[in-house]
Amino acid sequence: MAGRIPRIWEAVLSLLKAHAGCSDPLPGYRGTTTVHDRMRHDKPNPFTMLEAKRRHPAWMPCAAVILGSVIMATPAMADTMDPALARLVLDERCRTGNASGNVGKYYNPLTGFARCPTNDAAFAKLIAQMGFAIAPTASHAARTTGFGGYKVSFEAAYTTIDSDAHYWKEGTQGAVDESTGGSSIRNPSPDSLLQMYTLKLSKGFPFGVELGAGFGHLANTTIVAGGGDVRIALFEGFRTSVPGFLPDVGVGGGVRTITGTPEVKLTVASFDAQVSKPIPIAGSVILTPHVGYQWLRIFGDSGLVDLTPNTDAVQQCGYQGDNSPASPDPAKAPNFDGQPTCTGSSADFNNNVVFDAVRLTRHRLNFGAHLRYQMMHFGIHAITEVVPIAEANQEKVEVLDPSDPSNKSTLTINYFEDDPRTEGDDAVKTQWTIALELGAVF
Repeated sequence: MAGRIPRIWEAVLSLLKAHAGCSDPLPGYRGTTTVHDRMRHDKPNPFTMLEAKRRHPAWMPCAAVILGSVIMATPAMADTMDPALARLVLDERCRTGNASGNVGKYYNPLTGFARCPTNDAAFAKLIAQMGFAIAPTASHAARTTGFGGYKVSFEAAYTTIDSDAHYWKEGTQGAVDESTGGSSIRNPSPDSLLQMYTLKLSKGFPFGVELGAGFGHLANTTIVAGGGDVRIALFEGFRTSVPGFLPDVGVGGGVRTITGTPEVKLTVASFDAQVSKPIPIAGSVILTPHVGYQWLRIFGDSGLVDLTPNTDAVQQCGYQGDNSPASPDPAKAPNFDGQPTCTGSSADFNNNVVFDAVRLTRHRLNFGAHLRYQMMHFGIHAITEVVPIAEANQEKVEVLDPSDPSNKSTLTINYFEDDPRTEGDDAVKTQWTIALELGAVF
């Protein structure tokens, strides 16, 4: 049940609490006591506690226990910028409000067999802009942390989107009605920026190799992203003679994928090349400006989407069983195909769809600077694209012309240019990302 921790987890958490020493403190003592204190003394022994804390830093498992409790006790629910692909259709006549006049995505039986045509171009645009936001930022200098080096940092990346475009307004959840608790049927005011917050870890190895990982959350969604990175410094660390005047040069790659939503499957692979030069300041501060190119390959797919989620297809069908000898369909006898046997309409079964898969390329320029003082470092970076998305992905597709009632005329369109079938200019515009990073290097 959402919002409650199962009993088995309660038992596990109790054992973890006892082992970690994060149970409730003893009466009259303001600190935290360990299991040994409770067994050996009526009152806490400060020497025992000091020894226990040296051997076992109890706050770490306590923090894990608290975090686990919160995660398991929190019910999953969609947020305002989560995908809502059921709204991305080209013709709304296949669905309507229900008999009581309530708005929603209900099957319209007056149209008979009228499948909702998916707006695959809108889905492609949504994937393109979301993929730009979750992609590895490659916001780093060409020089690695070095053999035995570690780097831990937190990054906040803010990416522009075409928030006025219909595919963001129709394709994201929107706010919940506070008075009724009902979900929105449209997002009238999508966020103007996608906010990605990422914990980044990296470790240096011999021969100028560095491996890293990133785990992040896309704000105002239930989406969590994660992945790995690899970097190779081709030319780094020279301080004297002619090479000392040359910049460091490095190449790398990374991948990010998402989870947390059943509607979208999104993975972004990248390759980048960086040039940077460390500049010492006052002996204890190092400023490292950098500039680089990044190539992205975005893979986007949809899950199985019900375009009429408020209609129960089984109830609409008047389901009598599968077409088999036990429950034959008189209209198909003696052929038994295993399809539902209905007394009503089976048309709504055909409104469960998968959008066309999206495969696209983006070319990005990134530049910025790192400021390091002893172990601490701060970075600010900017990312934009150097090739318009429609030029980088020139494939065109033929689609039906909705102005032709005979459905015989077609249009040739590029998914990332303005779509004449929809209102307003929905061509994908140039995106920018500003990333701020704070961390430590060991």
